[in-house]
Amino acid sequence: MTIALLTDFGTQDGFVGAMKGVIQSINPGVPVIDLSHEVQPFNVPEGALLLKAHYRYFPPGTVFVAVVDPGVGSERKPIAMRLGEYFFVGPDNGIFDLVVREFEGPPSVVILENKKLQLPKPNNTFHGRDIFAPAGAYISRGVPLEEFGRSIEYKCRLNFPEVRREKECLIGQIIHFDRFGNAITNIPCGEYSHAEFRGEKLKIAPYFQAGDKEKLNAVCGSFGFMELFVPTESAREKFKLKEGEEVCFLA
Repeated sequence: MTIALLTDFGTQDGFVGAMKGVIQSINPGVPVIDLSHEVQPFNVPEGALLLKAHYRYFPPGTVFVAVVDPGVGSERKPIAMRLGEYFFVGPDNGIFDLVVREFEGPPSVVILENKKLQLPKPNNTFHGRDIFAPAGAYISRGVPLEEFGRSIEYKCRLNFPEVRREKECLIGQIIHFDRFGNAITNIPCGEYSHAEFRGEKLKIAPYFQAGDKEKLNAVCGSFGFMELFVPTESAREKFKLKEGEEVCFLA
């Protein structure tokens, strides 16, 4: 099995290293892959988006430990679940919503409440180290979900923006910016003739360098959504783009 980590911890303070140390103590030698530790602090929707975009490229049996957890120590539940051939461990705060929506039927979900499968005296500010990392490690060793705690029903919690149609126009909005300044929308990739944004018509390019220089273009990006971009420049900075701005795609 493989364990993949997704957090908003960054790498400055050693939090990720501590989680890896716990995992290796419980299951020495298990491969641990960093999906990302640069989620914007406390940004659960962004973590959910990154998880949805990338989980399917990992081998079957991968355990995703996702910790973007502004409610750590509160009444939100620590959970583990199985979806298809993958496992997911983290807070019950919506970070798994977009992945859950991709599967038919409800996931198998349990509360992480078995103290024997946690570190002693978990700290209320670091469940990533004391509860989630141990759970991921024990799952990778083959411990069944039912040993961790009671089964519960999964409920989606994020208010993720929905796409709407007005005549021939599929309307969505900018939901995320990558490090290159490309604007990821919530419009699924598809066959479109052009896009309209701020009253201007945008070219649909097959790849980044095929876009018009100095201008906003659109492309089917690796997140599985349409993106707005400027070749070799930050579209976000050049055009002062903001999350929530609407864009229209036409077939």
